Amino acid sequence: MKEFDYRRAPDVTGAVGLLAGRPDARFLGGGTNLVDLMKSGVERPALLVDVRELPLDRIEPTADGGLRIGATVTNSDLAAHPEVRRRFPALSQAVLAGASGQLRNMATVGGNLLQRTRCGYFTDVSSPCNRRVPGSGCPAIDGEHHNHAILGASGRCVAVHPSDMGVALTAFDARVAYETLDGPGEMPLTDLYLPVGDTPHRETALPPGALITHVTLSAAPGAPGSRYRKVRERASYAFAIGSVAAALDIGDGHVREARLALGAVASHPWRARAAEAVLTGAPAVGATFAAAADAELAAARPLPENGYKVPLMRDLIVSVLTELAEGGAR
Repeated sequence: MKEFDYRRAPDVTGAVGLLAGRPDARFLGGGTNLVDLMKSGVERPALLVDVRELPLDRIEPTADGGLRIGATVTNSDLAAHPEVRRRFPALSQAVLAGASGQLRNMATVGGNLLQRTRCGYFTDVSSPCNRRVPGSGCPAIDGEHHNHAILGASGRCVAVHPSDMGVALTAFDARVAYETLDGPGEMPLTDLYLPVGDTPHRETALPPGALITHVTLSAAPGAPGSRYRKVRERASYAFAIGSVAAALDIGDGHVREARLALGAVASHPWRARAAEAVLTGAPAVGATFAAAADAELAAARPLPENGYKVPLMRDLIVSVLTELAEGGAR
């Protein structure tokens, strides 16, 4: 491992100041992704700024019935928090599905959102990868890609975003707050992740050196009955091959509002806008759910070895929406 300097941030302003003008520096939270990438040589920071002790570890109710979640809240604390479980159960379910207990005890909210792809070519420094070395190529397109993207990919990158938490937060229109030397800023989570396009190495829209400070969720109809469902290749801790976060607000047998996000299908948590448009105002029945899934997956462009994801995601979407409509056990 390359030698590096270590500093513990005294406060938020000090943390941002330590990274100012230092593209070779990184913030360190739980380290469950960053440290692994340092060991493999993908990340080679000259300075780590430890933000774990900053006062960003609280979960607080907001005036509109939502929640304000600090960036250093651990995944374990987030999943267990009674207000998260009551107001946004899909978020708690997503976190519990996302990692082992040991990792959840260390991993933080901010770090989870900024974790990098788990593509094998990305983590292998002997392989070309446009995310690691722009312009070097994407060997996954003609190589191993069974768990890669079917939506929103490009000829430069077909990797998927690994976060379970991010999928649930996307369904609930989460907003991400951050701090820079020029002051605070905020953006929707859906704007945080940049499209792959021709520049897959540019992963987020955060300003250089910005520190995520908290994530805000507003109250949403249907959120207290929401669900997160994940398909993986083994029952124990594993990344998703497909996942769904969903909430339905149903009245008089019709969908008044739908929230749907998909995971492990794109380079970022995928908000299923086409499916939501089909669902809104329609009868809450299986035929509607199937039509919604078909509308979203019409844009899928699978590779030779991951075409199975299209029917898998169709079945998963229909199953979760049916469970919500039938008022399945929380």
